[in-house]
Amino acid sequence: MALQAAVKGKLISVIGDEDTCVGFLLGGIGEINKNRHPNFMVVDKNTPVSEIEDCFKRFVKRDDIDIILINQNIAEMIRHVIDSHNAPVPSVLEIPSKDHPYDASKDSILRRAKGMFNPEDLVR
Repeated sequence: MALQAAVKGKLISVIGDEDTCVGFLLGGIGEINKNRHPNFMVVDKNTPVSEIEDCFKRFVKRDDIDIILINQNIAEMIRHVIDSHNAPVPSVLEIPSKDHPYDASKDSILRRAKGMFNPEDLVR
């Protein structure tokens, strides 16, 4: 599956604070599609929530993006939009930021995954 995605040129996108986006861009994920839209969005304290929602929806609709990375504190701002996304691709992964540690109890994807398994089935 990973090889197939690499052959087709699928991308990772990032919605995050400046430090997170710069880190991933330095790692080489930055791309601009044929319509001149980047695969990242830098969010600061002045960014309207509606702009974050619109960016997330654009990333979900793009066929060249397979993974959306989003800082968990930003994901909390658009939780209703993230919770409405049920497709396996693009996958939405919530990541910590420098100023906000990861909280597994807030991760909607992890909550869904836990609901799929009965803990007693995993004990042998």
